[in-house]
Amino acid sequence: MLVRDAMSTVVLTIGPDHTLRQAARLMSARRVGAAVVLDPDTSGIGILTERDVLASVGRGQDPDAERAGSHTTSDVVFAAPQWTLTDAATAMAQGGFRHLVVLDEREPVGIVSVRDIINCWTPVVGSVGAA
Repeated sequence: MLVRDAMSTVVLTIGPDHTLRQAARLMSARRVGAAVVLDPDTSGIGILTERDVLASVGRGQDPDAERAGSHTTSDVVFAAPQWTLTDAATAMAQGGFRHLVVLDEREPVGIVSVRDIINCWTPVVGSVGAA
């Protein structure tokens, strides 16, 4: 199975000047754990995850004052739609992260998460703990 088969094509994109609260609201409304941060000044692509927001709040920072650009991971590892899920899982395990931005011809076309991969690899047989 390939990344294109598992990735979410709902790509939330925000700018670096969004506050963390705005980013969290948008992520919550879309039910996604990460936002792609596009910076028009640098033409760069970054990622802001729920973990980044949580770490900021945990440090006592104000989510209405903190900007996404200050908490964005800019050394992003990108996946290609034709990667295998094993390739994606290996990149996540080696990098210690849970989301990969999927690029097709340098444009973000999706995000694949650990949950997406698990959902593909694990058949849903019933509720957890059912006998």
